[in-house]
Amino acid sequence: MGDDSEWMKLPIDQKCEHKLWKARLNGYEEALKLFQKIDDEKSPEWSKYLGLIKKFVTDSNAVAQLKGLEAALAYVENAHVAGKTTGEVASGVVNKVFNQPKARAKELGLDICLMYIEIEKGEAVQEELLKGLDNKNPKIIVACIETLRKALSEFGSKIISLKPIIKVLPKLFESREKAVRDEAKLLAVEIYRWIRDALRPPLQNINSVQLKELEEEWVKVSSAAPKQTRFLRSQQELKAKFEEQQAVGGDADGGGDDEEEAVPQVDAYELLEAVEILSKLPKDFYEKIEAKKWQERKEALEAVELLVKNPKLESGDYADLVKVLKKVVGKDTNVMLVALAAKCLAGLAAGLRKKFGQYAGHVVPTILEKFKEKKPQVVQALQEAIDAIFLTTTLQNISEDVLAVMDNKNPTIKQQTSLFIARSFRHCTPSTLPKSLLKPFCAALLKHINDSAPEVRDAGFEALGTALKVAGEKAVNPFLADVDKLKLDRIKECAEKVELVYGKKTGGAAEKKEGKPVTGKTPALSGTGGDKETKDGATKPGPLKKAPAVKSGGPPKKGKPAAAAGMGGAGAKGKKGPETKEIFESELSIEVCEEKAAAVLPASCIQQLDSGNWKERLACMEEFQKAVELMERSEMPCQALVRMLAKKPGWKETNFQVMQMKLHIVALIAQKGNFSKTSAQVVLDGLVDKVGDVKCGSNAKEAMTAIAEACQLPWTAEQVVAMAFSQKNPKNQSETLNWLSNAIKEFGFSGLNVKAFISNVKTALAATNPAVRTSAITLLGVMYLYVGPPLRMFFEDEKPALLSQIDAEFEKMQGQTAPAPTRGISKHSGGGGDDGEEEEQEDVGNDVVDLLPRTDIGDKITAELVSKIGDKNWKIRKEGLDEVTSIINDAKFIQPNIGELPAALKSRLNDSNKILVQQTLSILQQLATAMGPNIKQHVKNLGIPVITVLGDSKNNVRAAALATVNAWAEQTGMKEWLEGEDLSEELKKENPFLRQELLGWLAEKLPTLRSVPSDLLLCVPHLYSCLEDRNGDVRKKAQDALPFFMMHLGFEKMAKATGKLKPTSKDQVLAMLEKAKANMPAKPAPPAKVSSRVVGGAAPAKFQSASAVAEDSGSNTMESKPDPKKAKAGGASSKAKGVQGKKVISKPNLKEDDDKSGPIFIIIPNGKEQRMKDEKGLKVLKWNFTTPRDEYIEQLKTQMSSCVAKWLQDEMFHADFQHHNKALAVMIEHLESEKDGVISCLDLILKWLTLRFFDTNTSVLMKALEYLKLLFNLLSQEEYHLTENEASSFIPYLILKVGEPKDVIRKDVRAILNRMCLIYPASKMFTFIMEGTKSKNSKQRAECLEELGCLVESYGMNVCQPTPGKALKEMATHIGDRDNTVRNAALNTIVTVYNVHGDQVFKLIGNLSEKDMSMLEERIKRSAKRPSAAPVRQVEEKPQRTQNISANASMLRKGPAEDMSSKLNQNRNMGSHSETTHTVPREFQLDLDEIENDNGTVRCEMPALVQHKLDDIFEPVLIPEPKIRAVSPHFDDMHSNTASTINFVISQVASGDINTSIQALAQIDEVLRQEDKAEAMSGHIDQFLIATLMQLRLIYNTHMADEKLDKDEIVKLYSCIIGSMISLFQIESLAREASTGVLKDLMHGLITLMLDSRVEDLEEGEQVIRSVNLLVVKVLEKSDQTNILSALLVLLQDSLLATASSPKFSELVMKCLWRMVRLLPETINSINLDRILLDIHIFMKVFPKEKLKQCKSEFPIRTLKTLLHTLCKLKGPKILDHLTMIDNKNESELEAHLCRVMKHSMDQTGSKADKDTEKGASRIEEKASKAKVNDILAEIFKKIGSKENTKEGLAELYEYKKKYSDADIEPFLKNSSQFFQSYVERGLRLIETEREGKGRIAASTGISPQMEGTCIPASTHAVSSSIGNTNGEEVGPSVYLERLKILRQRCGLDNAKQEDRPPLTSLLSKPAVPTVASSTDMLHSKLSQLRESREQYQHLDLDSNQTHSSGIGTALASPSSAAANIDDLKKRLERIKSSRK
Repeated sequence: MGDDSEWMKLPIDQKCEHKLWKARLNGYEEALKLFQKIDDEKSPEWSKYLGLIKKFVTDSNAVAQLKGLEAALAYVENAHVAGKTTGEVASGVVNKVFNQPKARAKELGLDICLMYIEIEKGEAVQEELLKGLDNKNPKIIVACIETLRKALSEFGSKIISLKPIIKVLPKLFESREKAVRDEAKLLAVEIYRWIRDALRPPLQNINSVQLKELEEEWVKVSSAAPKQTRFLRSQQELKAKFEEQQAVGGDADGGGDDEEEAVPQVDAYELLEAVEILSKLPKDFYEKIEAKKWQERKEALEAVELLVKNPKLESGDYADLVKVLKKVVGKDTNVMLVALAAKCLAGLAAGLRKKFGQYAGHVVPTILEKFKEKKPQVVQALQEAIDAIFLTTTLQNISEDVLAVMDNKNPTIKQQTSLFIARSFRHCTPSTLPKSLLKPFCAALLKHINDSAPEVRDAGFEALGTALKVAGEKAVNPFLADVDKLKLDRIKECAEKVELVYGKKTGGAAEKKEGKPVTGKTPALSGTGGDKETKDGATKPGPLKKAPAVKSGGPPKKGKPAAAAGMGGAGAKGKKGPETKEIFESELSIEVCEEKAAAVLPASCIQQLDSGNWKERLACMEEFQKAVELMERSEMPCQALVRMLAKKPGWKETNFQVMQMKLHIVALIAQKGNFSKTSAQVVLDGLVDKVGDVKCGSNAKEAMTAIAEACQLPWTAEQVVAMAFSQKNPKNQSETLNWLSNAIKEFGFSGLNVKAFISNVKTALAATNPAVRTSAITLLGVMYLYVGPPLRMFFEDEKPALLSQIDAEFEKMQGQTAPAPTRGISKHSGGGGDDGEEEEQEDVGNDVVDLLPRTDIGDKITAELVSKIGDKNWKIRKEGLDEVTSIINDAKFIQPNIGELPAALKSRLNDSNKILVQQTLSILQQLATAMGPNIKQHVKNLGIPVITVLGDSKNNVRAAALATVNAWAEQTGMKEWLEGEDLSEELKKENPFLRQELLGWLAEKLPTLRSVPSDLLLCVPHLYSCLEDRNGDVRKKAQDALPFFMMHLGFEKMAKATGKLKPTSKDQVLAMLEKAKANMPAKPAPPAKVSSRVVGGAAPAKFQSASAVAEDSGSNTMESKPDPKKAKAGGASSKAKGVQGKKVISKPNLKEDDDKSGPIFIIIPNGKEQRMKDEKGLKVLKWNFTTPRDEYIEQLKTQMSSCVAKWLQDEMFHADFQHHNKALAVMIEHLESEKDGVISCLDLILKWLTLRFFDTNTSVLMKALEYLKLLFNLLSQEEYHLTENEASSFIPYLILKVGEPKDVIRKDVRAILNRMCLIYPASKMFTFIMEGTKSKNSKQRAECLEELGCLVESYGMNVCQPTPGKALKEMATHIGDRDNTVRNAALNTIVTVYNVHGDQVFKLIGNLSEKDMSMLEERIKRSAKRPSAAPVRQVEEKPQRTQNISANASMLRKGPAEDMSSKLNQNRNMGSHSETTHTVPREFQLDLDEIENDNGTVRCEMPALVQHKLDDIFEPVLIPEPKIRAVSPHFDDMHSNTASTINFVISQVASGDINTSIQALAQIDEVLRQEDKAEAMSGHIDQFLIATLMQLRLIYNTHMADEKLDKDEIVKLYSCIIGSMISLFQIESLAREASTGVLKDLMHGLITLMLDSRVEDLEEGEQVIRSVNLLVVKVLEKSDQTNILSALLVLLQDSLLATASSPKFSELVMKCLWRMVRLLPETINSINLDRILLDIHIFMKVFPKEKLKQCKSEFPIRTLKTLLHTLCKLKGPKILDHLTMIDNKNESELEAHLCRVMKHSMDQTGSKADKDTEKGASRIEEKASKAKVNDILAEIFKKIGSKENTKEGLAELYEYKKKYSDADIEPFLKNSSQFFQSYVERGLRLIETEREGKGRIAASTGISPQMEGTCIPASTHAVSSSIGNTNGEEVGPSVYLERLKILRQRCGLDNAKQEDRPPLTSLLSKPAVPTVASSTDMLHSKLSQLRESREQYQHLDLDSNQTHSSGIGTALASPSSAAANIDDLKKRLERIKSSRK
């Protein structure tokens, strides 16, 4: 036994796997003990056995196996992880245990299976058991069946799913083994216990004997409902309940609830297998069904009938089959076949259920029409068919068709339709039978109950009774208001009968389902359970219902019977409760009237009524009036009294006083009595007749209003308007309309029949009398307040002139809210009335759409058209689609009947030609708008196929499909889409695009729904597979959608649905579900009116207080929670407020006002930056969409929640546009006071405004634009710049609005775009606007093109992005546009460019088609100015003018306007004549203008200063030159305005016009040269440099290429630029402000200029290049050393990377770097080494050593080494501490290199380091590489030898010799010719004399004489050597002479000598300025400020004539003209002097 002892020592788990069975047996026993001992179900012990349990049950040794099974059972029961083993263990049990002979083994196996089910693994176990049923071994099969039976009997049908079991049952009954058959029988009985008769259909085909046996067994089954006796782990509370009941003693009161829980109603249909029948149709079916012989047709139908007998059919495309069956029903002459076809349809509908819904709409009308057949079998077949079809769809979907048939003349059709409605209603619940549906049905049925045919009446009563039963009296009564008592009783009688049908029709569960929702509202259907015993309660609905209703109503008025009050209180839809009975008064004969009147009126009064004497009649009226005033309401015979008044002379009364009294009395009677419509009809005619009377009109209107209050406005108005238009008097017509306008405002709009009025309004609009037309338009305006934009749809076909008047009226109404009704409400009883009132209001908007006259286009959809759409040739298909588009366009609004169109369009959705798919989608979108809500019936056959298109691979097709689906969903709501399996089928397809789009769409739509169809559950399994999709986007979308699915389905259901997943997937999905549970949003609240009802009902019965409370809660809940579902709720809230009369309204408002103090925008530090980061990091959605989806709105809401006041946010995101208007009004109000807040939330505000651009409401749009204008004004004052993020999320959407059809809006948008340029660079705006030209909207294209023209005109060609050429090409494409306005706009824009740019335009545009080219040339000929004068024109037009304006404005002292206007006119006249007269540079005139207009209207800003300067003219005191002020008023110490003026001038520097630019440069140069003024430029340096840079680029790219330009001009401009830059770089403090980015671009520009061969060819070219050289040296020396070094390194890197850049370029950059290296010893301490080393690090990363070595030249690597070497040398080991900015130093080559150099230099230099650094450095260099010197010299000589660079080479040689005085250049000269040697020597000498010139820099510094003349108006005195003060000691008037001299000299009269520039002095450095990313960005941001001045002062136009004429550079004029100018100047000086005295 030795070996025994061995295994005894093993641990348990190893024993269990031992090869000896004894060991295993022992192991199993130990394990069993262990398993029973472990308390903690999560203990780690369990996991050890996970892999072994399967072996426990499948042990080969029977004895061991038994023990193993016991252990396994214990494991499954106790272990937390046991679930993981389910599959393998269950399979082991089935295959290895159930075949064991021992009963105990089987028993244990069965227990294990049940235990697995208990631990929630039922599905897996069931799957294994079902697999076992296919085993060959009958023992196993029997055991499996037994296990299933046992499981079912214990756990119940909720946990054990029956469908798969029932599927295999028939097969088991066919088994050869009796044991199997018997076991199957037992199973069938058990199943029957749970689902009863639902089991019959699936088993109908088994052996009849077996069936009989089964039937016998089934009869024995007890009728008590079975109960679950064993519970899952998750059902422990149920278990406890069950045990409790057992203890009490069986199910004494086994609450209905539990039963319901336990017994889910099983639908037999669910248990059936679907059969596919389409393929089984006879091959020739479609031919046969069309055959002439009826026998053949019958055969075809019989074949179908046989197939559709299958109780469940496979879904497929049944469209063709339905089509032919419908045709037989509708057209076949043989009634037998009609019945047969109807049966087939019924079979199809029953077999397909919901899937048949898509065809229902086609078939229903045909069947209803066919009810005209009398034969009972046909009628019965049709009834069965339509009933079956009804179950596949909803009442809503077929309501249109049914209602259409209701008015048919044929009584049988009417009768059958009513009966069908009655049957349909029985299937409805109050929720599926809403008021909106009841209303039209009740209206139609009321006609039926008054029909002449008794059978029609009976059917009508039955239908109404059913409606009453289902929806409850409260809902139906309002529609039965006009029904007399007899009929009402009959309806109620029917209602009571209906109940039984209901009970029989559906099982208890359904009854219960019906009951539950109802009991919440009114006890309409009593009884909660399905027990029919409560019948007696149900049959007495009267008192039950009344009690609560009265409570809610408060005390009834005037002692009317409680029932009536209750009815009214329960919300008789705004109709007065108390009078419901009295309103119908039968007409009394005149005799009866006289009798009644005599009883209440004095006798004298009655006699005098028709007296011939008017005084007697008057007296009679007075008595009449008194009598009426004293009468009690109850005893006033209204009808009798009004008939007396109408008695002769009646309304023909000639005396106006009597007439006035008479009308007044009518009003009194109506107010005081119970006035019926019958009485009203007696008087209305007379009233209408008098309404236009001058004297009596107002009394007539008063009476009409009183009647309207008594009989309701809708009825009265309809009568009155009809009467007015049946007579000819236009005065009456217009006054009636005016009365109606007022009445609507007073009574509100509820219940009005828009349609009836509209036809009358149309008549009125066509009237010849203008007063009638005006009144009609006013009435429309009032209606617009209530109805909104849809109203316009009725009038689209009016004449344009009229339409524009109507639009103007609507425009006026924009933004106004409809006033709360003040009349017609008092009769409401208490809070209950609110409800009705609101709903009524709510419906108005929707109703209007329903009222639209819809065209039936059915007949236009011809077979020919349909075949076109399906043609093989795509062009013909396209033609067909085009036709459809035009049909829909013409019809505007269409009826739902569109014939064969759906099928045709559906097939186009998968057209191979994507263009056609898109076209089809746009047609479908159009169809949705045109058909409105009726499109519902096409959701299944057309909507779902659109969803399939979401899977298209092309982005634009998907976008179009999404837009279409959204357009449809907007019309249909979501229910239709979610019902049925279609959506889940789509989601099942494994197309990533389809899945992500569909899930995105669902995630957007689901959160807005309050309830969803249960079919949503079908999507869940596919949603789970999407969570694990291969595609990341799909996974993300699925995760996003998860919470919204859960919100509707609940966590439980979702978790349960994971059961089918693989274990690994399941865990993942469950984790996601948990996560989603945390984020699950709440369901949208139901509209707040519910709350008002509840409060009203519960409040104490004191009338006032109850209503007040209701009011309060009603309005508050409304205000605070906008409900996403009910867009109309907002409207309702405003109306709710006014309901109880005015008193209450103030309360809620006060409350809200308290919250509204405090800022509306909360400033959150760095909030905006954080949001931008989030967007960049894709944490949130990028604001980019074609239409805003809900997730965008939600995201914005969340972002706003932290920084926008809560109450404002509620307004901003309210569903009702009027709240948006409020929000905008508040924002406008707070704009000034909360500038910082606005700026901190600017991105959010702009995003919110983009959402408003997508609203259809014009008033909101107008308000938004108004706000934007103010906002951008504010931002430009604050000098704010839009960030890229703000711009890109706003501008594109603003540009969309440029295409609005309304002019006003377009104008506003253009104004805003114009203002945007002040806060956002015009060139970037250009790109956005350019995008806008690609729009489909032609108006938008045209406006964008015009805007581009304006930009080019204002900012020159620089704005064109990406390049002028590309931009122009793009613009030119629009010359061929199909829209005329777009063509014109494109032509005009290009003409504008031509005017700026000349013939160059043609080059830039490139090739155009001949037609376009000829149009353009023609247009240019016609409208262009001569290009030669182009620059002049531009100067003239905008920039020049605005400059002056801004300058003046900046002086803040605008002179009297008269003065100016006269001058302006004179200027304009002169300007137009003299394009060539000469102007004086603008510095001068501007100032003179200024002073002249200054006639003492000095603002009090700085009087002292001005005073001072006045005196200057007389006493020469030494103060800073007024000359300065003269040159440039801009730079006076003018607070912030200086800055804007400088901005302005700088913007001119970059102008596309040379003269403008030169003038601007002159001004800036002037400032820079005066020490005291130069500081003004501080802060503008980058901006100025960028502007000059842009000018340099412009010259380089454009001017130099322009042959027409005089090249002297260009030289002049170059000199000016270089001159002013040299001035700038003299002043070190300013020079140091230049940032890295700008310096990089500047150096790039300057070096490019040096290398520009075209410049050298100019006469003065060399001079220019020399000056550039000098400037570069200045830049290197004076700018911030860190910045310039950094800039050069980056530039070098770029130039080496750029393949296009020339090697010379890089070479020059490196030379600059060497220069910098030479300066290093002096500057090292001011340099930020960390930054420089970072740049070098980046450089070395881009160019590792290997890469540098591959360069053609070895300069780069040397340059770098030299730089590093020098830095090491200067800083020593400390250099290594400066690597802080480098992230990963160890990767950096730099560190290694520095270390090497350090080591090397330490070895080499030792103690010599303290020598003179400059020399030392060069020595080390020499030591380090002798070869290097030779290389450098070789390079230099190469240059000297080359033709182009010889001068540069000499200069470098000179520099080199100077630096290394001991350098030996002999060897290089030796090999060359004698001539070359002498040339070099001569060159060096020349340079020496040049450079060492006498302390002054000679004219060679690059400022050419012309430039001196134009650019630097220096005085003729010697220039003192201090930089700034250019003038000598002269002050006062002499200055003016000075200026005259300069003028003369400019005009070529007296050229005084010019002195040279002072030497350039060097100043101390300032600390470094932080860098700026790129100069162009900066420039854009700066330049954008400059439009401010243009905008603000445009209207001032302070131009003096000289500026208007041509600039400096256009050929010098004759002295005489200039002399004239000078005389003018003298005169003006005189004037100034005299005015100053």
